[in-house]
Amino acid sequence: MNKMIQKQDLIYPELSYKLVGLAYNVFNELGHGHLEKIYQKAYAKELKEAGIVFKEQAPYQVIYKEEVIGNNYLDFLIEEKVIIELKRSDFYSKKYIDQVSNYIKVSNLKLAILINFTSNGVRIKRIVNETNK
Repeated sequence: MNKMIQKQDLIYPELSYKLVGLAYNVFNELGHGHLEKIYQKAYAKELKEAGIVFKEQAPYQVIYKEEVIGNNYLDFLIEEKVIIELKRSDFYSKKYIDQVSNYIKVSNLKLAILINFTSNGVRIKRIVNETNK
């Protein structure tokens, strides 16, 4: 059964809208062709100017058989509830989607947004934690 997605079905719709809009602000100002870290710095500046609470390069522990075996880092953790992962690529690779899917499962959050800065603009992919709706 094909069900139309309604606004009330979206997770954090207002916050998501703001976060996506900030990515467009960055692209409109910088254009394409920059290193990923440049987009990250510009996005952090946009978040600060918008008054959005965030952590940049937020660490999380990787646990294996009840033992911490390492740390990974989220590009941004927004208001302790949304992961933002920025990429500079013209396409979504399975690797990027798997990476963000893993982040959201490990963090037990509901929503991650993968933002690609491409030669043709910004591309957005929302990734929902199906086990934590």
